[in-house]
Amino acid sequence: MTVLDEILSDLTAESLQLDQWVAGLPADGWAAVTTPEGWTVAHQIAHLHWTDSTSLAAIVDPDEFGRVMLAAAEDPFGFIDTATEEMALLPPEDLLVVWREGRVELDAALRGVPVGEKIPWFGPAMSPASMATARIMETWAHGHDVAEAIGITVPESSRAKHVCHIGVRARPYAYLVRGEQDPGVDIRVELTGPDGDLWTWGPDDAAERVTGSGHDFALLATRRRHLDDVDVRAEGEHAAHWLTIVQAFAGLPGADPVPLADR
Repeated sequence: MTVLDEILSDLTAESLQLDQWVAGLPADGWAAVTTPEGWTVAHQIAHLHWTDSTSLAAIVDPDEFGRVMLAAAEDPFGFIDTATEEMALLPPEDLLVVWREGRVELDAALRGVPVGEKIPWFGPAMSPASMATARIMETWAHGHDVAEAIGITVPESSRAKHVCHIGVRARPYAYLVRGEQDPGVDIRVELTGPDGDLWTWGPDDAAERVTGSGHDFALLATRRRHLDDVDVRAEGEHAAHWLTIVQAFAGLPGADPVPLADR
């Protein structure tokens, strides 16, 4: 099994988990509010489907992807929300069908990208493995939004490692999007997965460290939890500051998470 095969297998598993949560929801369940901004369960699934469809277009339909890029240029801060709002108007049963079909089509398209070829995207072009990892991150994060809205406790899984990987690798971007200077200081990251395995990044001898739960770091990196509410610790001033701005997704960071005690 190739690295891409393994990542796509995890993407399928993450998507199926969320699919099982929403498949049996009544209409009022799809209307449950999931975010302070008012996104419902329908918005969450619509957003995931839109991103899958856009990823597919980037691989197989340059003209369609060009139209999306033009919309992004004309409304860089609102085009995704606009597309999500439109797609969320679909009846839940129809939205579920197109989301499922889109996932299958994207899986096949990613497997068909020639070795060494990159896929155009809104930022740097991405390898199929990187794009699949990004899809796991988004599905994982939005799945948490849905689960909390409908009263499901999210099971911890090793798939959170993909989310952590992006969060660590995107450290320079976290500074950039905040208008801060990357201090260029090495940080060793050591996180524990749900099976007790250790996930590591960075030099062994780095003077600064981040340690703790991999699941909780993923929640922090997707900005689903405040630092006060996660089992993640920093040693060193730069590591401590990074944990306040860590971000695994592209775009503006949005409002900072509120501690659970203040909700």
